[in-house]
Amino acid sequence: MTAYDDAVQRYLAAWNAGPEELEKAVAAAFTDDAAYTDPLVDVRGHEQLAAAIGGVRQQFPGFTFRPAGAVDGHHALVRFGWELVAPDGSAPVAGFDVATLAEDGRIASVSGFLDRVPAV
Repeated sequence: MTAYDDAVQRYLAAWNAGPEELEKAVAAAFTDDAAYTDPLVDVRGHEQLAAAIGGVRQQFPGFTFRPAGAVDGHHALVRFGWELVAPDGSAPVAGFDVATLAEDGRIASVSGFLDRVPAV
């Protein structure tokens, strides 16, 4: 497994973490001042990241994030697809992220793109 795969696994673990483990999972995946931007949110730092993740977890209870496709990277950049999977196995939400890794392998920034979003 590569450093890119490790970073993505920690990232998805943070997005799948329950309330009691969220703070620790965010700290393992992201640098202290990490930035996360997608079409719906623009946050920085562990506290804001945890709040954004918690909000998604509340909006989609029982759903889990899983990788979609291969992880690809070069230099300090990693790109990967993901799906948000419902308890019935469907994946109504999917996206693609590009992250910059810090020297310690944690994520310093994420630019997220939503490819599939259910109608509201």
